[in-house]
Amino acid sequence: MNRLELFPDTTQIENDSLTIAGHSLTSLADLYGTPLYLYDRATMDNAAAGYESALASHYPGPASVTYAGKAFLNTAIAQWTQEHNLFIDCTGEGEIAIAMAGGVPREHILVHGVNKSIADLKSAIQNAGTLVIDNITELKNVVTIEVAAAPNFWLRLLPGVAVETHHTHTQTGQHDSKFGMTRDEILEAASFCKSHNLPLNGIHFHQGSNFRDPSPLMEAIAIGLDMAGEIGFQGEWHFCPGGGWGVAYHEDELPQPDIHEYVRLIAENVIVGCKARGLTLPHLHLEPGRSLVARAGVALYRVGAVKRRGDKVWILTDGGMTDNPRPAMYEARYSCLTVSGPGRERSEMVSIAGPYCESGDVIIRDLPMPKVGEGELIAVPVSGAYQLSMSSNYNGARRPAVVWLETGAAGLIQRRETLEDLLRRDQNLENMPSD
Repeated sequence: MNRLELFPDTTQIENDSLTIAGHSLTSLADLYGTPLYLYDRATMDNAAAGYESALASHYPGPASVTYAGKAFLNTAIAQWTQEHNLFIDCTGEGEIAIAMAGGVPREHILVHGVNKSIADLKSAIQNAGTLVIDNITELKNVVTIEVAAAPNFWLRLLPGVAVETHHTHTQTGQHDSKFGMTRDEILEAASFCKSHNLPLNGIHFHQGSNFRDPSPLMEAIAIGLDMAGEIGFQGEWHFCPGGGWGVAYHEDELPQPDIHEYVRLIAENVIVGCKARGLTLPHLHLEPGRSLVARAGVALYRVGAVKRRGDKVWILTDGGMTDNPRPAMYEARYSCLTVSGPGRERSEMVSIAGPYCESGDVIIRDLPMPKVGEGELIAVPVSGAYQLSMSSNYNGARRPAVVWLETGAAGLIQRRETLEDLLRRDQNLENMPSD
């Protein structure tokens, strides 16, 4: 398959070099340094429009799309979500604060979290339109907090059905998952909400991340609708069958999964299921997560050393597990192209690793590549989700700069961390207070 298909929609080869939205990747690396993350606006716009079109085609009731803040969130991304009228899924008071700084209105902030602190709950109650309750303890904590205007309350169901993903760490809906509540716990939570006059009006579940086969969703949707019927939702209510629809990270995984088919199956099952149970059609919420943003992102690295040892070739770059821990955490696969001469013959099998003191600091294993030289730039596609949001300062690394690309415009939306940033929180021993 064509490796270029993994890259953002506006990617082209001009003068034998990669460009995105008409911008030379070589020039961007020279201007902003590496490692460097690029986000293509057009690809994100197209993904959001794809979900909007699919919902309009297949679901006759009210429907919304939620952007997963955990995929990657800063104030610029938050601003972009509102241009498409998206909700933002925030986990805790930190992401809530970022969303608010980006101008996201209360009614579009939806708060998740498996073990929300009192501070998280206070922030959600004060600033969010929807609070998804994960467990009974959260409800007991909620009623101790002074409420001026309570958000909507949804209950997170543990359906006991997982989708097929490439790693168990990306599954969330199975019986032994830490997330959500069982049927009996849901009914207890619903009774608690009723007795304390909490505005309960929704059911949510999530089964896993980066899956391609939506068939396990059908059983979980049926379980969720059964719970809605038992709780007795009437009139306007909300139903969210999660998200996690996949994207192709490697040419072996192409073509990209079909968004319209994913939405159609969900919509049809909700419509048929509600009719069979005598339920009104809910406000349907989808949480597409990475499929809104992953393919819009590209990571640029500069090659330092190259080690050729017989059949084993190591390409060592200036970035790795500190900006992309996914390969180390759950064996995620990636591909890449050289920025210059991307069409060169792929004459050797290489592994691409970062500079950090961990054997797991390997971005890509056993990928056919041209003969890459020291100082060259490589571009890793599908780098827009769950990379920078899980990045770290391991080995004193500084998180990379992030550049937003549009046709005719490019600019920083997140500056590169500095040494001063690393030291800002530290306190000297001499400043320790005495007893």
